[in-house]
Amino acid sequence: MVRQFDSDRYYKTSTSWDQLLTMLFGILSRCDSMVEVCDGMQALQGKLNYFGMDSSPAKSTAGDGLRNRPNDFFMAFYFVLLEQFSSLLAVSRIKHVSFEQFYIFDSTTVRLFSDIMKGIGRNPKNDEKKKGGLKVHMLIDAHANAAKFVKISEAKLNDKNFLKYLILPPHSMIVFDKAYNHYLQFAEWTQRNVNFVCRLKSNAIYEVQEVLFEQTLNGKESGVMKEEHIHLKYKEKKVQKTLCLRKVTYRDEKGQVYQFITNNFEISNEEVAFLYKQRWNIELIFKKIKQNFQVHYFYSETENGIKTQAWITLIAHLLLTALKAMTKSTKAFSTIAALVRMHLISHLDGFWVIEN
Repeated sequence: MVRQFDSDRYYKTSTSWDQLLTMLFGILSRCDSMVEVCDGMQALQGKLNYFGMDSSPAKSTAGDGLRNRPNDFFMAFYFVLLEQFSSLLAVSRIKHVSFEQFYIFDSTTVRLFSDIMKGIGRNPKNDEKKKGGLKVHMLIDAHANAAKFVKISEAKLNDKNFLKYLILPPHSMIVFDKAYNHYLQFAEWTQRNVNFVCRLKSNAIYEVQEVLFEQTLNGKESGVMKEEHIHLKYKEKKVQKTLCLRKVTYRDEKGQVYQFITNNFEISNEEVAFLYKQRWNIELIFKKIKQNFQVHYFYSETENGIKTQAWITLIAHLLLTALKAMTKSTKAFSTIAALVRMHLISHLDGFWVIEN
């Protein structure tokens, strides 16, 4: 991969491997700055040879790597690792889901205290800077609970723009939130036999063609309240067209009412609601990343450096997820992350630490 991306060009002392290990050290040990990372590694000179490193990186060298070494290299490396661990991370199929290929798509925002990557927060007052932000857009295989697609962008970009990057096989099912409502994309998926379930926006304009099912729920009873066949209008090359969908109105255990739409007319209305509930799985992945890794402080003020840190954070999450699967541990992910952090440079077998 180094040869493919020419990622060691212009670097005589700091290789791509050195940068990967340096960043993983900082992310796993939750250092707040590159100064902390380099000073921390400098105190480990006698142990760096176990990492295949001759010496700790100089701060200037580490900073140059973040600015100039392409983040695409670490993106590609993430997907190579993901492929390597794919069979290990596969879990038993989710019960009550009739689709063998079931995907969940969502994004999470990370705030940046700089204006390098634009897009979140209110407009600044006086001379204050507006906070920057990046978004991580992720598609996961719900049965394997592993990422299949990841794209990092500025936070200001509209979520629905990223649906076009997804390559979904026919007869698969994808679930996502209402922020991704894009009727033209829905029509294209319907033509390619790709199924979807999402929430309907509150301001959506549609025509009810037929009420397929309706019932009154008593008290705190949860379930499907109504199922309708609806038509939505959309434009394709300035020509107005009609999209046929099912609308399912559902009340959950807390009494909240949701409106789901889907292009699948064969599965039960209860499964439509159940499929959307599985969207919470991707929220748990985002929560693990934000709670257990250093995503509050970034080691670079450049877009390339910020994206590099984001990709290596995803690599760290993947490595610990694989470690948890290899040890078959029932410990919480946060516990495993803490054990790794405390014994990052101990002369102990990592598997033994987690298992015992």
